[in-house]
Amino acid sequence: MFVSGDRTAGTIGGGRLEWDAMAAARNMLVDGSNMRAISMALGPSIGQCCGGNVTLLVERGDNESVAAWLEHERRERESRPRVIVYGAGHVGRALAAALAPLPLRVTLTDSRSDELALAQAPGIETLLSDTPIAMAEAAAPGAAHVIMTHSHALDSLIASAILERKSFAYLGIIGSRTKKAVFLKAFRAMGHDEALLKRIVCPIGGRAVRDKRPTVIAALTAAEIVTALSRRIGG
Repeated sequence: MFVSGDRTAGTIGGGRLEWDAMAAARNMLVDGSNMRAISMALGPSIGQCCGGNVTLLVERGDNESVAAWLEHERRERESRPRVIVYGAGHVGRALAAALAPLPLRVTLTDSRSDELALAQAPGIETLLSDTPIAMAEAAAPGAAHVIMTHSHALDSLIASAILERKSFAYLGIIGSRTKKAVFLKAFRAMGHDEALLKRIVCPIGGRAVRDKRPTVIAALTAAEIVTALSRRIGG
């Protein structure tokens, strides 16, 4: 966690520990000290009931340490699980916004520049492309894919390319149970693995909440994606 006189970047978990660490760091900026160790019991004396003890090292940063931290952040971002959202319509843009704050690498792609230009989610990659099938074929193993283009035929082709790869953490397709049934019939005719077909999520966002607003669908779908990626990372 980096602390300056008026802002912070990162976190050590919040709570009283983080509050005291921030105060100590800002005191060091004033008094000129370079290093300080803080030992704290996480108990009633600080209004917490976590238990245990923690020792935190607070160190003044310099150009070298800041550069090392930035490099660490770059590598961490590159190693994040990949999510590709095919289609920048209302739900696609809402999903990108829901995923943007999460520790993921999110790409929102569409062939329609006007729709893609409406995406305002910070930290995501937007890609104008008319070759989404090639993107699906080249995607990293274990990526999450959410398909919601303007064309059911294109949705089917993208999903088939992902199934052909046989390595995905999540494959969601916007639509209805009827659309899923039609797609599954076609995929079975193509000879796709039945075990993979059972993992297709359609409709996305579950059925517990019957709300068709894009932001609600996006929130529920984001939860599905995070759950699927967590299961894969956890083994």
